[in-house]
Amino acid sequence: MEPPPPYDLPRFTAAAVQASPVYLDPGATVDKAVALIAEAAGNGAALVVFPEVFVPGYPYWNWTMNPVQGSPWFERLQRASVDVPGPYVDTLRAAARQYGVTLVIGVNERAPHSLGVLYNTLLTIGPDGQLLGVHRKLVPTWAEKLTWTGGDGSSLRVHRTPVGPLGALACGENTNTLARFALLAQGELVHASCYIALPVAPADYDMADAIAVRTAAHSFEGKVFSVVACSTVSPEIVDLMAGDDAELRALFGRPRSALSGIFGPDGRPVTPPLVDDEGIVYAEIDLGRCIQPKQMHDITGHYNRFDVFRLEVDNRPRPPVTFTAPFSTPRTTPLPEEDA
Repeated sequence: MEPPPPYDLPRFTAAAVQASPVYLDPGATVDKAVALIAEAAGNGAALVVFPEVFVPGYPYWNWTMNPVQGSPWFERLQRASVDVPGPYVDTLRAAARQYGVTLVIGVNERAPHSLGVLYNTLLTIGPDGQLLGVHRKLVPTWAEKLTWTGGDGSSLRVHRTPVGPLGALACGENTNTLARFALLAQGELVHASCYIALPVAPADYDMADAIAVRTAAHSFEGKVFSVVACSTVSPEIVDLMAGDDAELRALFGRPRSALSGIFGPDGRPVTPPLVDDEGIVYAEIDLGRCIQPKQMHDITGHYNRFDVFRLEVDNRPRPPVTFTAPFSTPRTTPLPEEDA
């Protein structure tokens, strides 16, 4: 008897973009993203991952100002944020379709129901331009709570794409064991980790190491490939956030604040990561490499005890209001008594 044909799993080039936005300018930042997508696709990338809230940038003022001082900056960010759906998303969808790439990119999403609500959102877009996923960061980290509202479980999904089953989490979510397990248990084999450079972290916190440890942990535990993309801090950001304050300027220049790269199912980088500098990291991903490690430790299969442990995810959307019946159509003709 002939052996069965081999089970084909995707092999492709992934690109992790490490770059700064055009700070608080969504149009210019989307234009920069499109140019970087074109560059990555020109180098053979089928998957392109951008940093957290790349459009139009990260609210660093939450870490360097008190809430009253930072409030005008919140308003500025709100006015510069992205509607989903909306024209900036349409531009990114068109770029993914034009260049034939699967795209993950972070945006500040403006809520349609409230001027006080912004979401830290990851968009997943297919190579046909279809918007596959809109994931809102579940829990803003520390000072971020001054800017972002948390999302709900409805977006904690793995998407079937030409590059394989793809999931994505933003920054500190990659420390959330249950969020990561929820993706792995849906069959995730490619994980997008989207970060921001954090030179304003406590003095004993090495952001580059933190990113590498988290990425290696998820890759090793789940036996998956992780593509991690982190933003950088441009001179423009330093000028706006630090001004003439020498201490703040030195803080924003702190080294080892960003790391981007691609990690394999053994937890090791496939190619050396990029630290601090702008650029694109490329690596070849062969999802067939995920099979043998899972024979040893498959935490969503044989290497678990589902009679002992159970994870239940409430994936119902949480709108601010729910109506029990549809609104009736307003009358356009007068009632009989109105004719009298």
